[in-house]
Amino acid sequence: MLTKTRDDRKGLARILIRMMDSAVAAIRWIARPSLAQVLLRLALAVPFWKLGILKWSGFLRLNNTVVDSFADELKLYLPGGPYSFPAPATMAFLFGCAEVIFPVLLVLGFGTRFAATGLLLIAYAVELTMPGDWAVQITWVAMALGVMAWGPGRLSLDYMLRSALRRAAKTDYVASL
Repeated sequence: MLTKTRDDRKGLARILIRMMDSAVAAIRWIARPSLAQVLLRLALAVPFWKLGILKWSGFLRLNNTVVDSFADELKLYLPGGPYSFPAPATMAFLFGCAEVIFPVLLVLGFGTRFAATGLLLIAYAVELTMPGDWAVQITWVAMALGVMAWGPGRLSLDYMLRSALRRAAKTDYVASL
């Protein structure tokens, strides 16, 4: 009688393990790492692209309001501050360029970790200028750190270039033998 109960429990445990393994396999099929990495890059690129594109009124021409806001309104909230931005026109130009170029690099998957690091620094600067609005910046920081940690994934120019360089390196090595 006791043996049958133990056997029943073992059988039930095996069924549950199989069901959990099937569920995990289905989840892994849906949430492939390459797909997750592409979506993470896109999710990080979109808000910065939107912020960056609004700063420009033409090719390499910033909106006057952007430069004025860097000069007059935006402050760095550091200990002992707030402080004005140093060289506000230059800072506005650099932020505007970075907020357009880095998202493009992320979408293409080219220089991906570098671009994510740049956007992480921008998110940090935004937090220094608008303290208390951390709920948005923390999502940007999390996405940037994810891209920096796990890279661009297989659906990227970085991956294709690295693969091509590895193939070329192997071919050169074999040819030299």
